Amino acid sequence: MLTATKGGKINISEEKDTKSVAEKFSKLIKQGDFILLSGNLGVGKTTFVKYVINFFQKSNKQKITEVTSPTFTVMNEYQIKKILIKHYDLYRIKNKKELNNLGIQENLKDQITLVEWPEIIKKIKIKKGINLIFEYEENYTKRYLSIITENKKILNEFK
Repeated sequence: MLTATKGGKINISEEKDTKSVAEKFSKLIKQGDFILLSGNLGVGKTTFVKYVINFFQKSNKQKITEVTSPTFTVMNEYQIKKILIKHYDLYRIKNKKELNNLGIQENLKDQITLVEWPEIIKKIKIKKGINLIFEYEENYTKRYLSIITENKKILNEFK
């Protein structure tokens, strides 16, 4: 069961809760959405992305694949029927030149873009940006997700 806390934080301390929130979130996103996932190491960003991608695969009757962090490859791409999902991990990107070489701003309207460690691109103007902030609380025993977006449909779903 999803549990929202005061301040709009969603409790995702259990993996089943992360899966449930990711699947609910997946129903609300579409091509052109640019999703920024911020938070400490091990807080659940890649697990959340895995459930988003697996949801699209399942919904489109495609084989569920392993979804790993693209920490070393920087970007993993998933073609799910007509939906292209690009999953970036910018943890190792050190400057704007490296970022520009990735082409992260190209063809945004034709794909769903998921970006872990987006701090280096915060100044990019993104029309449909959705910020997901993952955080630990209570001595790392609880994990919470906050969703920041202008998309009223998403906000209303997670009130």
